[in-house]
Amino acid sequence: MRKLGAQELSVKASKLRMMAIDMIDKAGGGHIGGSFSAMDILTALYFNVLDIDPRDPNKRDRDRFILSAGHKAAAYVPVLAERGYFAVELLDTFNQLDSPFAMHPDMNKIPGCDMSTGSLGHGLPVAAGMALALRMDNLSSRVFVLMGDGEIHEGTVWEAAMGAAHFGLENLIAIVDYNKCTMDGPIDSVMPLEPIEEKWRSFGWGVRRIDGNDMQQILEAFSRLPELDGRPTVVIADTVKGKGVPSIEGDYHWHYGRLSDMQRREAEATLRRGM
Repeated sequence: MRKLGAQELSVKASKLRMMAIDMIDKAGGGHIGGSFSAMDILTALYFNVLDIDPRDPNKRDRDRFILSAGHKAAAYVPVLAERGYFAVELLDTFNQLDSPFAMHPDMNKIPGCDMSTGSLGHGLPVAAGMALALRMDNLSSRVFVLMGDGEIHEGTVWEAAMGAAHFGLENLIAIVDYNKCTMDGPIDSVMPLEPIEEKWRSFGWGVRRIDGNDMQQILEAFSRLPELDGRPTVVIADTVKGKGVPSIEGDYHWHYGRLSDMQRREAEATLRRGM
């Protein structure tokens, strides 16, 4: 598949947000805030960065991706459908009885999904294990893992960060969706993370900080991997919770919800301007 450029990816992300709004509406609700802050990153990964083939989801030398913040499946599932892993029409079953798509992704039910997630803090440890195994198998494939900022309060994240640096896993790329919100409130009130860059550097990682809703900055960050030779890379992506829906942007109360008819019309009008 031809890689998409920054402008094409931005248009694609707007389309995917509209697909997600429709899917969440039919499901009666979903984790819209974090899904929308992460949508630009996921779009860039799946339509420009990852070495994958939807015709052969399990090919041995593919890049791997783990959505560690599994509740952001409302973004992940539309991206996989649009990339060609399964029919877009299946999104209508999201979080319904007998659907392969629940509020968190299941690797045994979703083509293209490399890891079942939802319990926060486990994605980076698994990704580190995958990266080490790929190196042991003499494969050049990379492992990308997307975490939430509230998620990195978990101690297992920092245990894995130490291990990944110790083993020199330069094929491991962590991304922090830093939207500054948790379901309990602003992250600075719940448990501040700053100085976040210095913390990761002190654990031996190469660090890059970007605007995670700016497609050009996302592509530039992923084009320069690893950030440091012989080291894992973390991309700190400053994002806006609920990006693309003006009435919910930056509001931690929208960790989960369903747009009203008026909010949906507003969101669709905003997103169409980006298409």
